[in-house]
Amino acid sequence: MRETDTGSRGETDTGSRAESDTGLRARLVDVGVELVAAEGVRALTLREIARRAGVSHGAPRRHFPTHRELLSAIAHRGFTDLGERIGRSAPGATDPRRRLTELARIYLEFASDNPGMYELMFRHDLLDSGGSGLRETSLPLFGVLADLVGRVRPETDARRVAGALWANLHGIAQLWRWNSLQLATGDQESGPLLDTVLDAHLGSRDVR
Repeated sequence: MRETDTGSRGETDTGSRAESDTGLRARLVDVGVELVAAEGVRALTLREIARRAGVSHGAPRRHFPTHRELLSAIAHRGFTDLGERIGRSAPGATDPRRRLTELARIYLEFASDNPGMYELMFRHDLLDSGGSGLRETSLPLFGVLADLVGRVRPETDARRVAGALWANLHGIAQLWRWNSLQLATGDQESGPLLDTVLDAHLGSRDVR
């Protein structure tokens, strides 16, 4: 009887540890998401994340052997959040041009509302780290963009046009954050710039 009880306790302890480990990993990422939103990328040190998670500064190493791996996990959350926002956009809309416009608007809005996370998501050292799979995380979003471009302009190389459009959106997001475009164009809202970019890559609605 004692052996059975001991075995049961051992299995329970192992299960509890596994559940605890999973919970700690998620908590570390949750804390990182909150921290980058409040204080920016520079605040994302292992020591500060551990402190806010209520664990020793060495505890994150159990789940994230390197600082870069933890940052990549936090950035994954950003791509997931952006993807979910885009997925909820323009429900029921069948016009691909309208859906593209909404996708682009949400992209710029996300970058403006989440500057720290947006910066983290596109850090080249994280994207170039093959083990994290962060670069691959962005591909489904690009696939949606390319599909819509192909439906608006079926005569073009949709992926190439989508790539150029994405580059333009990324540039607007960055330059708007630095107030460079406001100074150069006099615009205080990004909407007119977005309309110009979409017309440049997709053709003017008036012409179509």
